[in-house]
Amino acid sequence: MENSKFQQMIDDFTLDSDAIKEIAASFRYDIDAGVRETGESSLRMLKSYIGLPTGNEKGEYLALDFGGTNLRVVLIRLEGNGKFEVIKKVAKPLVKPGEYDFICADANADELFDFIADMVEKAVDGDHDKKYLLGHTFSFPSAQTNIYNARLIIWTKEFATKGVEGEVVNDLLKAALARKNLSNVEPTAVINDTVAVLLAAAYKLGNVNVGSIYATGHNTCYYETYTSAGLGKPAMVINMESGGFNKLAINKYDYKLDLESEKPYEQRLEKMVSGRYMGELFAYCLDEAWGIGKVSFTSIDISRILADNSDTLNDVCALLKEKTNLDIETEDAVWVKALAETIASRSARIVVATYCGIMWHLYPNGGIPKQYIAVDGSVFEKMPTIKENMQKAIYEIMEDDADKLELVLENGGSALGAALAAAMEPVEG
Repeated sequence: MENSKFQQMIDDFTLDSDAIKEIAASFRYDIDAGVRETGESSLRMLKSYIGLPTGNEKGEYLALDFGGTNLRVVLIRLEGNGKFEVIKKVAKPLVKPGEYDFICADANADELFDFIADMVEKAVDGDHDKKYLLGHTFSFPSAQTNIYNARLIIWTKEFATKGVEGEVVNDLLKAALARKNLSNVEPTAVINDTVAVLLAAAYKLGNVNVGSIYATGHNTCYYETYTSAGLGKPAMVINMESGGFNKLAINKYDYKLDLESEKPYEQRLEKMVSGRYMGELFAYCLDEAWGIGKVSFTSIDISRILADNSDTLNDVCALLKEKTNLDIETEDAVWVKALAETIASRSARIVVATYCGIMWHLYPNGGIPKQYIAVDGSVFEKMPTIKENMQKAIYEIMEDDADKLELVLENGGSALGAALAAAMEPVEG
């Protein structure tokens, strides 16, 4: 094996300090352009129509977490001072092989939302009298004109239920609740999962302006005051759909992945950083080195490689044998691990560059106050080296301001965030 081949691949995925500072500056430029609606931004900059919680929200609220095939309805008591209690939780999959499937093309909107209404009824123990406000974390592309009115643009994640696309999801839910005689439950708010992460962390910790998902997919939202832009619009959380940021230099492996993806020329940043794609980039490199053909590697495989800190790297060798039937020696495994480390490091450094770009946008004249950046997701929580690489990148980009930013894990945000959205006053505008 030619070591020079692996070294070239590692070089192709390496981003130095200047490169990540440039990404942060480009990201800031797109935020500024998006806020001013100049038409130059690659960020969607979707309004959430909600601000930040005070931390003193109180009362019982229902939260519907609808982000994938596992659905949750949670009854939460907000106790103020950032405290809360989960009173009841009902969780069910939307597909049970041999029994039911509410996401296939044969299923329709009424069947899907009747199933959800059944879960809501269980969450309130069949109570048809007490008034409940319901917040809804809905993690699918939606057009939103206020906090209630989220209209599904297109299903993703292999969902195909008929009669939902183009409809206001809260209207469908409301109708299903009425069919169950649950008119005492009133859906009031729909938010994205990144917004839920931000609301949950801000309620519990205060001093949080950024919420992010760093998992199979990637997205970030932030609290926009509009003061730095001098626009005088009402402050609210903005869902940037940051995975679509496209002012990034790509290498030949990124290019190949993009062309072979379900949606070429879209989601450039997400394809460079998220767990869904890291394994694919790694596989392309191994194919170039050893001609292994099309072999599927996942973010879990990358984590396993990164976690092997033994002298002989036996686990790396074993994984390559399992996946490719290649027998490699420790010397080769060292290069394989170094490649995986560099792909993971690039991911972490790009993600942090976007967070720093947000800070530069919010505080154009410096004076960044001490604050948390709330992150949810398996890559952030579980992949070895990621947090360390993120922290290092913060220091490289922010320099003297680096100690103002602290990354925190917020992994219960979807339900708590939805409950908070129901409790809070919406933002008009």
